[in-house]
Amino acid sequence: MNVTPGEKFSFKFKAGPEHSAKHVGSGDVDVLSTPSMILFMEEACRRFMDRHLPESETTVGTRVDIYHVKAAPIGSEIEVRGTLLAVEGRKLVFWVEAWYGNRRIGYGVHERYIVNREAFISKLKGEKK
Repeated sequence: MNVTPGEKFSFKFKAGPEHSAKHVGSGDVDVLSTPSMILFMEEACRRFMDRHLPESETTVGTRVDIYHVKAAPIGSEIEVRGTLLAVEGRKLVFWVEAWYGNRRIGYGVHERYIVNREAFISKLKGEKK
């Protein structure tokens, strides 16, 4: 793995109707839901790491400590900006922020672990590899 703490990344997402608080059941209005914002943050971190890992490995989310501080309308473009803070063995720690235009709508820490895809699924099925 060729990745160094301090590396930054950015990915953009479209907040569709399926991402609204009303649709996912986390609220009663048609704005970007907190679970969907976190989904975008997790996906951005995974995509960043996919560039650095062999195809046999991926990352899985294990912790989110996120603040959702401002609303964003459905139909908007959400940019997730991230920084890899630490690599501790297979554990990865990220700082992530979600932006709607020039407004920061969310921020926090996200942790992921590097896993072997096949071994991870086999373990879930109770198989030994």
